[in-house]
Amino acid sequence: MDVPFSEGSSSSSINNHKHDVFISFRGEDTRRNFIDHLNKTLQHANISTFLDEEKIDTGKVLKPELVNAIKSSRASIIVLSKNYASSSWCLDELVLILKQPNQIVIPIFYHVEPTHVRKQESTFGDAIAEHTRQMKAEKDADERTQSAQRIKGWIDALKQVANLKGEDVRGWYETVFIKKIVDDLNYRLHVPSRSALPEPIGMKDSINFVTSWLKKEPSDRGDVLTIFGMRGIGKTSLAQYVHGLHCYEFVTSSFIKDIDRRCDDKLYGLRDIAAELYGCISKGSSTQDYDVSKYTSKIENIVANEKVFLVLDDINTLDQLNALLGRKGFYQGSKIIITTRNTWLTESCDLFKTEVKPTHEKHKLEGLDDTEALELFCSHAFKSKDPKKGYGEMSEKFVNYCRGHRLTLEVLGMSLYNRQDVAYWEDRIEGLGKDPVENELRKSFDSLPSDNDKELFKHIACFFVGTDRVYTETILKACKIRANSGITDLMDNCLLSVGWNNELVMHQLLQEMGRHIVRQESPDKAWKRSRLWCHEESFKVLKEKKGTRKVLGLSLDIRRLEINEPLETEALRKMDELKLLQLNCVQMNGSYENFPKQLRWLCMHVFPLDYIPSNLPMKYLVALDMSYSNITSFGVSYCDSQPQKRQRQLTGSCSKDKKLLGSLKILNLSFCDMLCSVVGFEDFPALERNRFSSKPYGGIRKHNEYLSIKIDSLETNMQSMIKTIGIWFGKKIRAACHGTDRCVFRIGCQMSNDKSVEKLVIGRRLELLVLGSELGS
Repeated sequence: MDVPFSEGSSSSSINNHKHDVFISFRGEDTRRNFIDHLNKTLQHANISTFLDEEKIDTGKVLKPELVNAIKSSRASIIVLSKNYASSSWCLDELVLILKQPNQIVIPIFYHVEPTHVRKQESTFGDAIAEHTRQMKAEKDADERTQSAQRIKGWIDALKQVANLKGEDVRGWYETVFIKKIVDDLNYRLHVPSRSALPEPIGMKDSINFVTSWLKKEPSDRGDVLTIFGMRGIGKTSLAQYVHGLHCYEFVTSSFIKDIDRRCDDKLYGLRDIAAELYGCISKGSSTQDYDVSKYTSKIENIVANEKVFLVLDDINTLDQLNALLGRKGFYQGSKIIITTRNTWLTESCDLFKTEVKPTHEKHKLEGLDDTEALELFCSHAFKSKDPKKGYGEMSEKFVNYCRGHRLTLEVLGMSLYNRQDVAYWEDRIEGLGKDPVENELRKSFDSLPSDNDKELFKHIACFFVGTDRVYTETILKACKIRANSGITDLMDNCLLSVGWNNELVMHQLLQEMGRHIVRQESPDKAWKRSRLWCHEESFKVLKEKKGTRKVLGLSLDIRRLEINEPLETEALRKMDELKLLQLNCVQMNGSYENFPKQLRWLCMHVFPLDYIPSNLPMKYLVALDMSYSNITSFGVSYCDSQPQKRQRQLTGSCSKDKKLLGSLKILNLSFCDMLCSVVGFEDFPALERNRFSSKPYGGIRKHNEYLSIKIDSLETNMQSMIKTIGIWFGKKIRAACHGTDRCVFRIGCQMSNDKSVEKLVIGRRLELLVLGSELGS
């Protein structure tokens, strides 16, 4: 069944099929997450898909359009999730898919055991049993016989698909797993060289140069190309397009975008990027290591023994290059593209200090000529190649002003779109300043339709670039910012974009412009600004206790400063309006009662205490991130055994009876290696997302110790309780349930009637220890 196409049949196969891939899935399990990401990635790779948009089964017979779609597809992806077999449509699709001759079939075991599929156990067994019960309840003998034959076909198909070579999502980051699936499909479908991205205007010569370089006779040491030029000139657009055009000519390829910004914005940015690169090019499942050098070693071993095509976008330091390329060298035929503003970097890295150096070429990306610049400007201002009648001369003036700078042309053109008013254009021309980049980026900000969007832009530029969109919206909504519609407005004005993994993406020039606007609020007195993101300035303000109520957000990562000096909580006492606070690796002395009362987001990586102080003001907190901390327990317990006298308190503390974390929606306790108890979730009525995990390196708890999850009084606040528990790379779990005999824990399955916990997601190397008769299997 799982037969790849031959080289000679590629063209005819493409012509004789309507779709590249049919995706069979259970909507309620995966439609809004895994399937959505998978489908978008396939389409981004220019692989045509058929995705059934029906939300539920609407009949007993498979729809004709589904039958036709399966028969006219070159490949099928079957996403076997926990409720897949409960759908008769899914099972009918499975039977039909397996009957197709010469069709590529890729089973994906989405948090289910292949043996459960093969033997119809767990939810698959429950589903077949339910179908059988319905069959036996049929009053018509003929229909009962037909249903029995149908069920037998389903069982045979489940056995057959479980025996195929499939992919197991467990142990992978989903984004890396999806890329692996898409890369494999492109290779096996023999998709012709093509790119899902439109060709960037004015880059034909550069595209031809890079394409010619890729097709050159490869050296036995690997080939490296450095694309350099000023910011905003289009280096990323060029590299991304060429990668999309040629990546499927290589068995192994990877595009790592925006490296310098990601390293600068995150504590473990370079390690995360190295982990991403390793995950993309490795054949095994993903792993987690604390030390970036371990990833470097793994990457070195792969690229030294396998032909790869890598694009490393926006490299700015030798540390970045050394971590991602190592020094062992490349396998024959490998191609590496580096984009950077610094032409000297590539040949200064460790790789070029070895005796056997790869070949190296450079390509400078220049600004657009007048014809190309006019076309790019018009594509944004008029959505056409040419200016609208009556706007030609003014368009040329704007183009001349931009001096061929791609980003400025795009932003300026977008800011004039739908402004079809000659007088308005003339006013804009008169206001043009000396610096086209800085001036026009600032004007695009000034032209935003509301103060809400301007505040949102500054918040994102200072704190949330690279952060998940939903995570950011949740936090900023609590700060009285209309984030959902505001992000759309920023995207419409070409000031922001959303990556394929739902992260917020902002060009470095735009981010610098946003931060410059904040800096101009008080150029010489940082404590009078609304936001503090520069670690040196944040430390100085806190050290000198100069914080004021004007500060809305503050970020400090002490590791960036190479300073080991504690600060006083008193330094935060006057910051009455502070809502966004990040204090990573910071030792605070004094009472936590001095923390601002209006906090909405609190991020304190490497928090030194083993508990969260109960006097820390958390009434309005919606997001709490205590990753990499020493805390041993989290939650609410009671300090008196008599129910009528019990007082709620944060575990490990002794607070008085008061509302604790009533607004909390997001909780992150990742890599808290000493964490062994999480209790009292009913006291967090708004909690929606949380994550616990334990590092598979250094300081692992003893094998016989457990992570304890205790959920008290499940009969209260049933609908508003925590929705997802995610535990990755953890220890054994000790799950205890009190106050009800109706709660059932199932690994990877939905809770039973109460639905107080919708999902218990358990990562690899985990066991479940059931306590008490009130718990199920």
